Amino acid sequence: MGESKSEEQHKFDYLLVIAMVALLIVGLMMIYSATFALGYQEHGQATYYFIRQLLWMGLGTLVLVVFAHIEYHTWRRFSIPIMAFTLLLLGLVLLVGEVRFGGQRWLVNGSIQPSEFSKLAIVIYIADWLSSKGEQIRKVSYGLIPFAILLGLITGLIVLQRDLSTAILIGVTSLAMFFIAGGNLWQIIMSGILGGGTLFLLITRSSYRLARITTFLDPLSGDPLGDSYQIRQILIALGSGGLTGLGLGASRQKFGYIPASHTDGIFAILGEELGLIGGLIVLGLFAFLGYRGFRIALASVDSFGTVLASGITCTLIFQALVNIGVVTASLPFTGIPLPLISFGGSSLVVSMASIGLLLAISRRTKPPNPQEKEEDREINRLRRRNRGARIPGVGRGTKPKPAAR
Repeated sequence: MGESKSEEQHKFDYLLVIAMVALLIVGLMMIYSATFALGYQEHGQATYYFIRQLLWMGLGTLVLVVFAHIEYHTWRRFSIPIMAFTLLLLGLVLLVGEVRFGGQRWLVNGSIQPSEFSKLAIVIYIADWLSSKGEQIRKVSYGLIPFAILLGLITGLIVLQRDLSTAILIGVTSLAMFFIAGGNLWQIIMSGILGGGTLFLLITRSSYRLARITTFLDPLSGDPLGDSYQIRQILIALGSGGLTGLGLGASRQKFGYIPASHTDGIFAILGEELGLIGGLIVLGLFAFLGYRGFRIALASVDSFGTVLASGITCTLIFQALVNIGVVTASLPFTGIPLPLISFGGSSLVVSMASIGLLLAISRRTKPPNPQEKEEDREINRLRRRNRGARIPGVGRGTKPKPAAR
């Protein structure tokens, strides 16, 4: 009873909530700024996109509160049905999904994007699967092979939707979880090589993907009205912003020059209006969100909570890094939204649900005990000398340790 009482009285990670709220506020400001002209032109209402994002944020808040109050081991019991439902949605979108921007990714008039939900579903399933394997994860027949089959099935369905960027994001996150859970490093390296070879074939056998790589290698060499148009306009926006920006609402590139300026390209508008300082503040908020997420993972009472929190944090941070990397021409152009900031219902709700799960895990983190500090130092020294899991508690079973009395 002592353990249960200690865990139930533990508070939410409110610093994580503050970072999330700050990013949501920035997102609302930038969405209104980037869409008031577009909303008036297309729908006769300047606040059309702003109001829709507010509605999605309201739904996301409800989902976050529910996820934060549900004991996170509940999701472990339903990981297989969740994964089965995700596979069903990914298959359904290939049959009856809407085609937009060259990809077949949407259901219900563009309101639902199953690949967004798959990001969280696969993190829950893989966290359950990895934490249940223990030391067997290091065996090829129990670890790498079934892991590769599962990952290949999910990413393959998403690639068929012509959403290679999301497939890569899921693949990289899953490999990071496999590493954190104690997977054999050589197996991970071989998986990376195999995945890289598959990615190379997918790119070289697709003309539009190959054009994006060519444009990335030299953004200013392509057709200014063709392949390199979007990245040129984005770089113009960032360059115009300078150190302090043109001022909130003063962007010029949002008036039809940058396609999808309120979704994938919103960081460019942010850089134009708020400058380098504004961009660095957003980067700092994501860095702080990542820090709180990994801190929750390290303090989790069991391996499932550790791997789950790590996977959620990796998904959010990798997605933000990819979006910002694309906008700053540091990565080839791809369609990944900026979590909590870009316009979009599926992305926003899934991101807030993910943070709700992190908050649920933070309620059951191990309380600090000064008397165990010296013992922990010795344990950590031993862990550094072995080749087990990379985060304390992973790969050693899932039973929580009793709270110190």
